[in-house]
Amino acid sequence: MISPYDGLPPTAWRDRTLELIQQHPLKNQELYDVTRQAWEDIFQSQIGSRAFRIGIELFPAPQIMGFFLHELIALEFQSRYPDIWRRDQHSGEKDMVYIPDERFSIEIKTSSSVKNIYGNRSYTQIASTTKKTKSGYYLAINFEKFSAKSVRPQLTRVRFGWLDHSDWLGQSAATGQQARLSPEVERYKLIELPLGE
Repeated sequence: MISPYDGLPPTAWRDRTLELIQQHPLKNQELYDVTRQAWEDIFQSQIGSRAFRIGIELFPAPQIMGFFLHELIALEFQSRYPDIWRRDQHSGEKDMVYIPDERFSIEIKTSSSVKNIYGNRSYTQIASTTKKTKSGYYLAINFEKFSAKSVRPQLTRVRFGWLDHSDWLGQSAATGQQARLSPEVERYKLIELPLGE
């Protein structure tokens, strides 16, 4: 797959990202609204026979909060548009699959970092035929983690855009398990939502 940024200098990336977002079948505002709704739903959920609540009795680690966001966002779009969107069914698919045309499928990445999004080491490796491609549309969500003050954490950033496999940079140590994005990729290829329509 040829990158939509092929041959473009970084100064032109933001305009190309905005074009790609405009081509996507989901509107910016809906993506943002569903993300916020999913975050709120996490805190409305009751778990177990005693109806324990997240943020009151339960204070999950960021990885668990990210898991809930992944699941709830994909399930909400599947519920709204059952013949158009569905959640992934195997490891070779993006988190949200656009049934009419997989090019518009979306990978969801979450992080409790203030501003950055990370992937695991596999994001720097070439995908096998059984694994999903790392190039495509991304919904990137940053949120606060629970603190000792028990203040309810908030979403801090919701971004949407396109990332290429080559945008992911591995840690220099051979044992490094994290992949990151350069500052210019985060700035120009992931656009803050909501945008004006």
